[in-house]
Amino acid sequence: MGVDLPGTGPEESRRGGTEDAPSGRAAPGVRFAGIGDEAAADLTGQLHALRQLGWGAIELRTVDGVAVADLDERSFAALADRIAAAGLDVVCVDSRIANWSRPITGRFEDDVRELRRLARRCAALGTRFVRVMSYPNAGLDEEEWGRRALDRMARLVRQAEQEGLVLLHENCSGWAGTRADRMRELLDRAGGPALRLLFDMGNGVPHGYDARALLAEIIDHVAHVHVKDARTGPDGQVTYTLPGDGESRVRSCLAALLDHGYTGAWSIEPHTRLQPHRGQDTTGADSVAAFVRYGRCLERLVRQETGPARTPAGGERHG
Repeated sequence: MGVDLPGTGPEESRRGGTEDAPSGRAAPGVRFAGIGDEAAADLTGQLHALRQLGWGAIELRTVDGVAVADLDERSFAALADRIAAAGLDVVCVDSRIANWSRPITGRFEDDVRELRRLARRCAALGTRFVRVMSYPNAGLDEEEWGRRALDRMARLVRQAEQEGLVLLHENCSGWAGTRADRMRELLDRAGGPALRLLFDMGNGVPHGYDARALLAEIIDHVAHVHVKDARTGPDGQVTYTLPGDGESRVRSCLAALLDHGYTGAWSIEPHTRLQPHRGQDTTGADSVAAFVRYGRCLERLVRQETGPARTPAGGERHG
């Protein structure tokens, strides 16, 4: 794939919430965040990127290429201390549970173990949100794939509820990854208070569906958002772009979320330097600057798409 890169209060107005970029506020009840390892592999670079943006929230996936759940106790303690010292909130931890690397025929025990370990670590980090997917297929027929995926997800949701966590299912890889009807079935049959949806604006382009249309069908259940954009070239190759420059209808997604009264985080996942599912990692000396540029672009989009006349349809429903 190619790369193309050249907690607010209700008293604030829509425009007022975005004019003050260093506050990290996008709109009333909406804050900017970013997946740290998209800026740098090491924690120093990740924290520096968020500091440059003036945002107060980070989403964690890996540090030095190691998943949060796999860090040794000493490394994790240092990570938690440094994030706290930086004054950052952790909005979500991105796990490997049921993701593109763990097919439906794989060891379920790996997911149970990771979730158990993350329960303690999320408590230390001050977040309840854990990103999950819903198991890619591995040769099963559709019916059996769905049966197994729903069974596994139901068990994980029960475990999460007992641990005080909320699983956020992303529209990415897995049985319910690309279809709104399956996402609703997942919520109905495997869900409860410990299962919500994570909407990624940019996943529709590489996975071949209209993410904006998907959002319209699941918006009531969205508790967290990834901002990403992409376009498909004449040769079929997907290139990730600055937000608003691709085919993901980022502006329309932002407006729809605000109109619906979404509250929570808009977390950037540029995919311009790091694409874990493809094994592509070109993070380097300019990656922090590219991440900051991406965040500034999102801030400008939000300023363009919001204004004093816009009033949310609902209250603060989302964590």
